[in-house]
Amino acid sequence: MESIRGKTVLVTGAAKRIGRSIALKLAAEGARVLIHYGNSRAEAEATAAECGGAPLFQSDLASVPEIRRMFAEIRQRAGRLDALVNNAARFTRIHPLEVTEADWDFIHSVNLKAYFFCAQEAARLMRLNEGGAGRIVNISSMGAFGAWPEYVHYCASKAGVTGMTRALAKALAPAITVNAVAPGIIPFEESGDERIQRMIKSTPAGRAGKGEEIAEGVLYLLTAGDFVTGQTLQVDGGLGLG
Repeated sequence: MESIRGKTVLVTGAAKRIGRSIALKLAAEGARVLIHYGNSRAEAEATAAECGGAPLFQSDLASVPEIRRMFAEIRQRAGRLDALVNNAARFTRIHPLEVTEADWDFIHSVNLKAYFFCAQEAARLMRLNEGGAGRIVNISSMGAFGAWPEYVHYCASKAGVTGMTRALAKALAPAITVNAVAPGIIPFEESGDERIQRMIKSTPAGRAGKGEEIAEGVLYLLTAGDFVTGQTLQVDGGLGLG
């Protein structure tokens, strides 16, 4: 296992929820965390403060020019990038017969397109490192493997993330590894939702997961050797076992 200490790591969508848990975990392990946020500035500032005064980077990830601007700013302000955690995502519940083109694009523009273009820009910065080394971890979802009837557009985006992870791992090997974490049920403010409770009851672990447990999976993939690449780690309490 390698050390994350002193490594510069960008976490997208780090202001809240799982992204916040990841940022806090990596900072606690000694990483130099860069906090991306879209609109949640107050929450991002709070997360940054808990990460020891981590620098903030704002960007609308639905826009490729905005992504490129952010990475140019990262190069200028941070000087380097050792790892990227693609975490920012959107989630909506719509019956598939009611999904519009705008609904589809709202999800895919961030959940899939932004993941690719962030990875592209990150890899370009990583190639400036010694040996061109770097680590990319994408946050997928168990929706990539399950069949969630009212989340077809979301499931498709996350299945795309797992496929993209495999292809990018091969394209960027051997210096840059690309892996993914697929969280199970990690409820936050929606913990009382009846559907969420049903899925928790279907989880062999007998409980919901925690953001900190997803962060541990991310840490593993950021510190594993370069023989671990192209993988999707299911941190789901056994939910995917059926």
